[in-house]
Amino acid sequence: MASSQIWTISLISVIAVLGLDLIWAILRRNKETTLREAAAWTFIYVSAAIVFGFSMQSWGTEQASKEFFAGWITEYSLSIDNLFIFLIILSRLQIAKKQEQLVLLFGITLALIFRGIFIAIGAAVISRYVAVFFLFGAILLYTAWTLIKEEPGENEWQEGRILTFLRNKGLSNFTLALFALGMTDLIFALDSIPAIFGLTRDPYIVFMANAFALMGLRQLYFLVGILLKRLVYLSKGLSIILAFIGFKLFIEAFHGVGIHEIAGIHLTKPSLNVSLGVIIASLAVTTVISLAKRPKLAD
Repeated sequence: MASSQIWTISLISVIAVLGLDLIWAILRRNKETTLREAAAWTFIYVSAAIVFGFSMQSWGTEQASKEFFAGWITEYSLSIDNLFIFLIILSRLQIAKKQEQLVLLFGITLALIFRGIFIAIGAAVISRYVAVFFLFGAILLYTAWTLIKEEPGENEWQEGRILTFLRNKGLSNFTLALFALGMTDLIFALDSIPAIFGLTRDPYIVFMANAFALMGLRQLYFLVGILLKRLVYLSKGLSIILAFIGFKLFIEAFHGVGIHEIAGIHLTKPSLNVSLGVIIASLAVTTVISLAKRPKLAD
């Protein structure tokens, strides 16, 4: 567990980064982000996460470092998939390129707030009722099933009744986009928080993995158009990861209620190294398949 001093420093740093990003977005609200600029900032944020993860071995533990990387890679992958939905929402609502900066920053900031709330609630519940892992596992398995059923390249979003009602009340597309991203963030938090709690129970690691996964997404958004066309099987890799963590949570829950074997089969908890291997291998294989299949899908 991180000390109160580490928590304070980390929270101030995250708020400072978000504040600077807000100022930068406001100053550049009338300019479009180039692919070169987006790639450069994405590289900086990813490098910062890697440096932070390895630094945990010196001021934390090697186990904490591995848990951070497992959580960050999982959350970052889910965030990329979430950005696909953001892209569709802003496109469907016809948000001008020059307005995307502020809309995206609002959506990402709200996502961090929602996840912070869910982390606090999740940590409190888990400390008292380990059986909640049955619920978390069920959520992840259901999400994995919905992802595996998607056709390659399919990532649809339909305007719901609430947005239609608000539109009829005269709200602008800009306001509708803010509302849609906020609702989408809430739904995404219900998937992402159980996923990372399946890899670590440390609230600090959970929060920082989510913070690093969300910081820099505004810039990464402008690369998503390219990624969307190429990483058509990303959702399949995510479904494997979520299903694996879901089963892991069920095993954790069974142990928590005193059941260590079923039908004579001992329920063995997968190690963190195994979890990291499954996460990296799933993403690597689906990325390679996506790139290899892309020419055929384009025909």
